[in-house]
Amino acid sequence: MKPKNDTFLRALLKQPVPYTPIWIMRQAGRYLPEYNQTRARAGDFLSLCKNPDLATEVTLQPIARFGLDAAILFSDILTIPDAMGLGLYFAEGEGPKFERPLREEWAIRDLTAPDPDSHLRYVLDAVSQIRRALNNEIPLIGFSGSPFTLACYMVEGGGSDDFRTLKTMLYQRPELLHHILQVNAKAVTDYLNAQIQAGAQAVQIFDTWGGMLSSHAYEKFSLAYLRQVVSGLIRDHDGERVPCIVFTKNGGIWLEKIAAIGCDAVGLDWTCDIGEARKRVGGKISLQGNMDPMVLFSDPAAIRKEVQRILVSYGSGSGHVFNLGHGVSQFTPPENVAALVDAVHELSKAFH
Repeated sequence: MKPKNDTFLRALLKQPVPYTPIWIMRQAGRYLPEYNQTRARAGDFLSLCKNPDLATEVTLQPIARFGLDAAILFSDILTIPDAMGLGLYFAEGEGPKFERPLREEWAIRDLTAPDPDSHLRYVLDAVSQIRRALNNEIPLIGFSGSPFTLACYMVEGGGSDDFRTLKTMLYQRPELLHHILQVNAKAVTDYLNAQIQAGAQAVQIFDTWGGMLSSHAYEKFSLAYLRQVVSGLIRDHDGERVPCIVFTKNGGIWLEKIAAIGCDAVGLDWTCDIGEARKRVGGKISLQGNMDPMVLFSDPAAIRKEVQRILVSYGSGSGHVFNLGHGVSQFTPPENVAALVDAVHELSKAFH
């Protein structure tokens, strides 16, 4: 059943819309005081992710505060490797870490894709609960990390400036990395399909680290597995099309190649010109993005000016979902996010 406000879904499918819809990456996050209160109640980030009641609560907080056109499941991209037994934990001020990173050949060979119904049930329960709580007002987005981005964390054991351990494996033992990616591709496909069956009405794949690869390596180690995931996704559920968005940060150089893997939309970071991107691939797919999140540290007048510039660059017609070029910063004033949402809704009407 279609949501009452299906502008986001229609824009992804390039159908006519009355205005350009907007949601923002990491819209439920630390910039919201109410989120911080719920997170404090949960005890820590992972406990928040693994409690469907609290995950529902924080998913709905930005929806209650701003006139956003879609909700996104509150979770983390590292739930899959956590379910694989790598021992995810969050070190205060250091971000995610794994107790058992994939360094030994036997551990890599033993790696298997988790069954979402048993190992990731808390995520699926959250999806069902959020759908009920949204009461069909706006659509719910499910998501996953990409096979390559997950592999980066799984091999390094956490975030990294240069992903040296991962890249050493890529060049020295590519067959080991391909094995990890093959398992990850199955895991991501199963996970996203389980989210769709639980009620997600669109899905996004976050390829956060694909953009640090050479062109040759990107095609072999990231794009090939993105294509595999997209080709395995459920694209129709309950009589409705389920659109798929692929976002490779710093991936503008490969826009045509990403657009050709079968997704409905490509997410753009702020380094791309959205008008140029539309000329390159806009006939085939929709585009999502792509305001620099740092604009939100200015003032409402500057925010409006940048919104107008991006809307003018994209031009008239459907096929644009407004978003930031990456996640909203934790230091962002919430009133500036309100100014952004209002500006997009008001100024974009002239383009439709």
